[in-house]
Amino acid sequence: MQQRRQKGDGTMKYKRYGIVVLLLCILTTFIIACTTVPYTERRQLILFSESQEVALGNASFSQVLKEGKASSDSHHNELVQRAGKRIAQAASRSDYQWEFVVLDDPKTVNAFALPGGKVAFYSGILPVCQDENGVAVVMGHEVAHALARHGAERMSHDLLAELGSKGLSIALADKTPAAQNILLKAYGLGVTYGIERPFSREQESEADHIGLILMAKAGYDPGEAIGFWQRMDSQSKGNKMPEFLSTHPSHEHRIRQIKEWLPEVNQYYKKP
Repeated sequence: MQQRRQKGDGTMKYKRYGIVVLLLCILTTFIIACTTVPYTERRQLILFSESQEVALGNASFSQVLKEGKASSDSHHNELVQRAGKRIAQAASRSDYQWEFVVLDDPKTVNAFALPGGKVAFYSGILPVCQDENGVAVVMGHEVAHALARHGAERMSHDLLAELGSKGLSIALADKTPAAQNILLKAYGLGVTYGIERPFSREQESEADHIGLILMAKAGYDPGEAIGFWQRMDSQSKGNKMPEFLSTHPSHEHRIRQIKEWLPEVNQYYKKP
């Protein structure tokens, strides 16, 4: 009996040691991998090099072009290309290989950016944009995601969440399978609704903020963003989930923030 206790005590010591090492590795990572977001100066943790991030963005964009259908609408393409070039110039990242594409999908009211300067608009969002100013609102937001390296930041947070899950699994090794299952599920829900989704909303708000600055620097009136989000709100026809469950701020929240930022952002605005 005495020998078993000693063996068990030794096992627990190794488990605790493993957890301590894991936590020290995570802490060290936080110290050495922090960068600063342009304009907002928010400190961010990124565990991937920019070359890795750009390579992933290029590969994903190639896949998007293979699976999607590029729009043949010359008017839409001209609007997106013109706004994209102006806002990319304002972003001052000449090292990025900027590409802008319209995907023929009228049912999808969305756009997205990939690392390294790849931006895609689904044709379904263009009626909501209405004109080049509206396109500039969306373009500024998407270019801001690329400029702030939000994709690499999200991947870094996902990696840390996975490490945390593994650390918890080690700590719970002496628990029953049922108890392990309950606690790991609770951890997953806590990460999703307590960390990941609030952080995603923070990134979206940050992209709104930086996007307004970029469109203003490019010569577009940042006040046009209010009308765009009002149209987005009308287009949603009341199909909204509570904000705390969503990865994006509510339309009302976005409009309120835009109004708060306009005095600052208008300092960058010069009519062409």
